[in-house]
Amino acid sequence: MADPTTQANYTQIFTEHVHFDWVVDFSKRLITGSAIHTLKVAEDNVKEVIFDTANIEIQRAEVEGQQTNYELKPKHEVMGSALHIPLSTSPQKGSSVKVTIHYQTTKDCTALQWLEKEYDGRYGNLFYSHSLSRQTQGKSHPYLFSQCQPIYARAMAPVQDTPSVKITYSASVTSILPVLLSAIRISPSSEGPAHDGKVIGKDSVTYRYDQPIPIPSYLIAIASGNVVYRAFPGIEDKKWKAGIWAEPELIDAAYWEFSEDTTKIMEAEEKIAGPYRFGVYDLLVLPPSFPYGGMENPCLTFLTPTLLTGDRALVDVVAHEFTHSYFGNGVTHGHATHFWLNEGWTTYIERLLLQVLHSPADRGFSYVIGYKSLINALKLYEKQPKYQRLVIEFKKGEDPDDAYSTIAYDKGANLILHIERTLGGLDVFLPYIRDYVDTFMGKSITTDQWKTHLYSYYEQHGGADKVKALDSIDWNAWLYGEGVRLPVEMEYDTSLAKSAYALAERWEAGAATEVPKLDFKENDLDDFNTNQKIVFLERLQGLKPLPSSHLVHMGSLYKLSSTLNAEVRLRFYQLVLGDPTSDAAKKYATEAANWVIGDGTGMVVGRMKFCRDTFRAVYKVDNDLAVKAFLKEKNSFHPIARKMIEKDLKLA
Repeated sequence: MADPTTQANYTQIFTEHVHFDWVVDFSKRLITGSAIHTLKVAEDNVKEVIFDTANIEIQRAEVEGQQTNYELKPKHEVMGSALHIPLSTSPQKGSSVKVTIHYQTTKDCTALQWLEKEYDGRYGNLFYSHSLSRQTQGKSHPYLFSQCQPIYARAMAPVQDTPSVKITYSASVTSILPVLLSAIRISPSSEGPAHDGKVIGKDSVTYRYDQPIPIPSYLIAIASGNVVYRAFPGIEDKKWKAGIWAEPELIDAAYWEFSEDTTKIMEAEEKIAGPYRFGVYDLLVLPPSFPYGGMENPCLTFLTPTLLTGDRALVDVVAHEFTHSYFGNGVTHGHATHFWLNEGWTTYIERLLLQVLHSPADRGFSYVIGYKSLINALKLYEKQPKYQRLVIEFKKGEDPDDAYSTIAYDKGANLILHIERTLGGLDVFLPYIRDYVDTFMGKSITTDQWKTHLYSYYEQHGGADKVKALDSIDWNAWLYGEGVRLPVEMEYDTSLAKSAYALAERWEAGAATEVPKLDFKENDLDDFNTNQKIVFLERLQGLKPLPSSHLVHMGSLYKLSSTLNAEVRLRFYQLVLGDPTSDAAKKYATEAANWVIGDGTGMVVGRMKFCRDTFRAVYKVDNDLAVKAFLKEKNSFHPIARKMIEKDLKLA
């Protein structure tokens, strides 16, 4: 089956390399320039090449240096406008063709978010007369960043926007602010003066990058802003470099949060999956409107600032994003139908790293937390059961973002954990992981290809007994099954959760006791790390509902609604808004809505895990409140988050 989300004719002719020549224009909020594609012909007598575009203004096209006609087809709501460029000759299979497209992005570009140093709401179609507020930490310079997964690279450049095509790329990007790309910087040196010694925000500098490892188009990424760099310690004898980028106001906190564990994660992963291939592994802490926890852009993982908890409790996000260097960036899903291969494998390995770096209990604890999120996601799609599957057969032009949830992550990770246990444990399964990576590194594959390889490996390295074990797995239930439960009742190590469970059960036992007589102290959570606090609050969601008076007392006693830890605050709001008719829900609905829109600061909580869940919960309590709150700061959210929240709130 061909990729259902692209209009490109990539099975006939496909890009091998693309060079971008860009100018970042902050005043007009545009990227202008060109994309020079070197294409390989896969069939004889191909008449044209078709690229994906979305809200891009095409200026002219050239084939082998000669200007040519082109046709931009009518816009499809999801897939955008197909760009057809005729080929002057009928090239033969195996030959190469060079096609250049001159273009610029537009204000409707879904892939890019432009942030003002200060924000007054006058962008987009609405005006809101609230006071100036900040979207960046420094308030001195604007900021630009991209998000191309799953199908938004076509809004940033004309490309064959499918993970079935893996390309190398290079770029020359001119900007008045430092530029970062998902590639290796050629010049100026990241170790030299910021912005090559020129005046940041005033003087233009051209940055040159190269990505020699083939990657899918969704991993092309750009960020430009007032950022500074700090290398991680202990990398002098490594074959790769690693460090962190952030605005100057955040660099100390970001470095402290991630410098201790990042290189340990990398070293542990190399022992499991083989050498790291991309040469550079830098982290970039973005402004808070970034819609994900992290994005695994090669050489430059994007991170949300909500990870800066001050206790290093959420660095497992780095373990996840780095693991994508092997599962996703290296071994890539063929298209959206097989997205779980990226995320299921990555989540499984992320949790395996927790065992390697810490203990089996930490691995089990992560599965405990993930399981609650999985059940919530499965319930969310009860009326769309197709999206409860791991392998989702999308129709042509169906929006893959409609199915985006933790199901691919957690149901996928549980399947692989089940396979590990069925085959006899880690000693048996670890060699297969390495062989899987070695076999498919640099390729795009389907679920059937993975499963065939799994069986083939154990036929050779285990014989009939291992094949029989694999046959005992209910593959249809795991891959295509629907419903709100896993096909197998999974058991996890819950030893690290016991204290959290015990505290939750104490609260449940006190439900009939008057609040003044409750025996709880404000230091009850002092010995809990972030994950234990999460489990405590999630455990309460599964117990007998507490009276509103108790929930209000808990929130005040433990300062749960004022904590700067977004993971904890989200779980508290999920708990108190769980019964939309309760007094607690009515009390906290406005506070929860104000939290995700930044309490009037413009610094929205843009991570969709937080803002979408909170808006959905508030909507059930008071849909008018949720809609008004969202519309007030609509244009502060990333275009992808904005689109999804509009669907959640029935605005689209």
